[in-house]
Amino acid sequence: MMSGSDIYQFGPFRLDPAAGILYRGDEPTMLGSRAVALLRRLIENARAPVSKDALIAAGWGGLAVADNNLSVQIAALRRVLAEADAERWIETIPRRGYRYVGPQVLRSVPDAPAIGRAASILTLPEKPSVAVLPFSNLSDDPEQEYFADGMVDDIITGLARIKWLFVIARNSTFIYKGHAVDVKQVGLELGVRYVLEGSVRRVGGSVRVIVQMIDASNGGHVWAERYDRSYEDIFALQDEIALSTVGAIAPSVRKAEIERVRRKRPESLDAYDLVLQAQPDVDSGMPAQVTRALALLERAIVLDPTYALAHGNAAMCHHCLFLRAGLQEINRTASIYHARLAITYGQDDPLALTWAGFSIGMDAHDRPAAFASLEAALAISPSSALSYILGSVILGWSGEAERAIEWSERGLRLSPFDSWAWAAFDAQAMSYLLCGRYEDGCRAAYKSVQANPAHSITHVQLAAALAKLGRMDEAREAAARVLQLQPSFRFGRQFAGVNCAPALALALGGALRDAGLPE
Repeated sequence: MMSGSDIYQFGPFRLDPAAGILYRGDEPTMLGSRAVALLRRLIENARAPVSKDALIAAGWGGLAVADNNLSVQIAALRRVLAEADAERWIETIPRRGYRYVGPQVLRSVPDAPAIGRAASILTLPEKPSVAVLPFSNLSDDPEQEYFADGMVDDIITGLARIKWLFVIARNSTFIYKGHAVDVKQVGLELGVRYVLEGSVRRVGGSVRVIVQMIDASNGGHVWAERYDRSYEDIFALQDEIALSTVGAIAPSVRKAEIERVRRKRPESLDAYDLVLQAQPDVDSGMPAQVTRALALLERAIVLDPTYALAHGNAAMCHHCLFLRAGLQEINRTASIYHARLAITYGQDDPLALTWAGFSIGMDAHDRPAAFASLEAALAISPSSALSYILGSVILGWSGEAERAIEWSERGLRLSPFDSWAWAAFDAQAMSYLLCGRYEDGCRAAYKSVQANPAHSITHVQLAAALAKLGRMDEAREAAARVLQLQPSFRFGRQFAGVNCAPALALALGGALRDAGLPE
């Protein structure tokens, strides 16, 4: 018999009857005390029918209540479960009652370790660390078990390709299969900062996969996504979701790590932390910010002269200074110098290869070498959204409009909220303009501005698109914003700096001239 102090764990939920609270992970749900009492009775009798009378007795004691009161509470319970795609765990038995048909219910006492495999708390590695737990199969179909396990294998393999991530091997995480777990406890047992968990359910001809990443140190959500896909080709579907998941996790983890580093004392920062702290300013793409970033990156390179990612970021900073702070040859040379060092030291680092490829393509004007670097990055990490995004920019300025749009769309599919999403929209805007699709170009330019309003080039594309549509007042406003952000902007010099394709220079230049920007 279960005692009043027992804690019930099932799927992502934990029921504490003594406190009258249902938790999802470490977050209390809004489930009321009567619904909690009903849920307790149902899970104590898992897989067995519970009559309406028994449930009314559990929720209302000796009070006489109408059946619709019970229906209201069951509906409230299902709404809470639905947030985890688990509303079907409470099955209605017509004219008889209800039955819990969800995952196995595990019982523990408060504060007891969920599985208790670790003899001691493991020290967290210096770089961000992640464990991918086996996904829950919420379908009755056992075939989904293989599908879920295969997807987890692919996600672990994909994450393991990211050099700056410490990824726990499958053999360690699959010991949790079939167990209700406490994410904080998993973090302690495996020595990781982040835990990825998910569930799979087949509904008719489609599959729903829900994935979420949690910071094991505090139970906070880092990232979550739901994928609804057709079941027609299960293996292609498995690959697609795994690829999308890895693509979305990487920037989410990096953002969380940047926030962590910002809370550290400056004197405690090592080379890795210095690069992380510099990253937001590198991503801004504007001179004042990247100058600040360079000071941190130079400290990192002193600590580790062979740190490929530090060199790659430094190359991006000098690229920005070259294009937006006077087209000084010293910056162009420095961009190429750091890019080549990033390639030399970063043969297994897709992010370093991506930054380097972009600088080589844009500042050395060596497109074939640029794409050799980008394709090497994608060979290591096929989910590298940034490789596609920055590749689309190079293709856009090269006048390869259709390919630029294709690469930008692939990058955004992998990481819709990437900090460099604005660059993908920028590539789309110039490519649509070259194709004469001015409405599409305007929409893409607006998205670019919304994603990074402090970057001058986003307003350049908007000014051109608006001018092409004959919306001259708005085009002049966008042009004025360009000069506010970058007073030295001259579109002819910009085109020369990036080796703009002649056809694009002709189309874009005429529109910018009409908008009032100087040549």
